[in-house]
Amino acid sequence: MYMTSARVAPFQQFKRQLLLVALTALTCMFALVSLAQAADRDNVAAFLKVTGFDVAIDSIALSATSAPDLLGMKQGDFGAQWTSVAEDVFDTSLMQNRAIDILEATLDDDLLAHAAAFYASDLGQRLVDVENDSHMADDEEKDLVGNAMLADMEENNDPRIDLFRRMSDAIDPSDIGPQAMTEIQVRFILAASYAGVIDLRTDEEGLRALLKENSDEMAEAIETSSLANAAYTYRDFSLEELIDYTEALEHPDMMIVYELMNAVHFEVMSNRFEVLALRMGDIQPVQDL
Repeated sequence: MYMTSARVAPFQQFKRQLLLVALTALTCMFALVSLAQAADRDNVAAFLKVTGFDVAIDSIALSATSAPDLLGMKQGDFGAQWTSVAEDVFDTSLMQNRAIDILEATLDDDLLAHAAAFYASDLGQRLVDVENDSHMADDEEKDLVGNAMLADMEENNDPRIDLFRRMSDAIDPSDIGPQAMTEIQVRFILAASYAGVIDLRTDEEGLRALLKENSDEMAEAIETSSLANAAYTYRDFSLEELIDYTEALEHPDMMIVYELMNAVHFEVMSNRFEVLALRMGDIQPVQDL
């Protein structure tokens, strides 16, 4: 069966997980390893908690529910074993340890201290609380409430929209999110093909070409979803507080920290999806794609 664009369109939860992605795993492991002094493991673990990055890592598991959609399949196709397999692959302790391993080797103590100091502040902790809640909130509610709020802001020329855009630029200045989306989809689909879950009727180059056809639509969807998600998440913060947060994110040290955290997020997620594809091969007959 020829792979249609509908089969490879980005699915919702997968899209949300990639809003923060800024670098590839290769960048994470090599380009940033030259930072001056690697952070202590206990400090890194504390850093994950104070910044809320631990919850962001845990929330990767939510995307497992939509993984079969990317292959044109359903969870029910994998029978009763699906839940246990998904929980095993997306084990939160494993994901946390993988994130800590990478950050311990690459995160500079001074950068860690800079980011932790902001997020340990009263404003920082309030932001972490709402961001943690947003990670785990119902997607339909976030879409409904966030888009309604965003529409109202646009109608009233609310300056918060520009702040949300600045936040997004600060955490992904090179706009790598869509590229990372494509890369994870490619790795997952190819792994599923190798595992015999699907019969992929194209090679990697052809797969990338098909995904590229959706690149403009994907970028637009990511931007819209990011703004709506920000409107929902930060709805109880004043304009002054959002200005302070935006300026904190735009600090050069914070931007480096986010590049690294986003790379870790990408690496953990892509690794788990590849493993999931292999495990799916043990519980599902071949599907044409």
